[in-house]
Amino acid sequence: MRRIGNFTAFFGAEDVLSNWHPSRFTYHDVEFNCVEQFMMYAKAMLFDDHETGSKILESQSPKRQKELGRDVSGFDEDTWLRSRESIVFVGCREKFRQNPDQGRVLGGTGTTILVEASRSDKIWGAGIGQFDPRITDPTKWPGLNLLGYTLMRVRELLLRQ
Repeated sequence: MRRIGNFTAFFGAEDVLSNWHPSRFTYHDVEFNCVEQFMMYAKAMLFDDHETGSKILESQSPKRQKELGRDVSGFDEDTWLRSRESIVFVGCREKFRQNPDQGRVLGGTGTTILVEASRSDKIWGAGIGQFDPRITDPTKWPGLNLLGYTLMRVRELLLRQ
């Protein structure tokens, strides 16, 4: 995690804010090892693909979970676009609620703008690295930074509670 003015950039499984960071939590009696697993499992369930959902739960690797999530049967882009942010919001909320040490790290980012500094992810990330000079100018990001903005909503919720 790197603080640059009013921005906090994060990237990689070692970073607590990452969906790939090891973080056990339970939701509706299902245990997850990270938010990536939660997101890909919820994606499979959204499209009623129980076989892929089971494989995602069996996997301990966020990379493999993501690969499995790309192969969900019955996938519909419009349905996913309408659902993806609320799914990740729930996963992040549960991760940080059920893991207080990690929740304190999120809360410790204060009011900074959270940026997933992933050069390769232009949906969940900003599409640039944390040392890119554009990191503090959202108008110059090639990516949407959906994870960063979702984490900011989770942070706000947890700080109010």
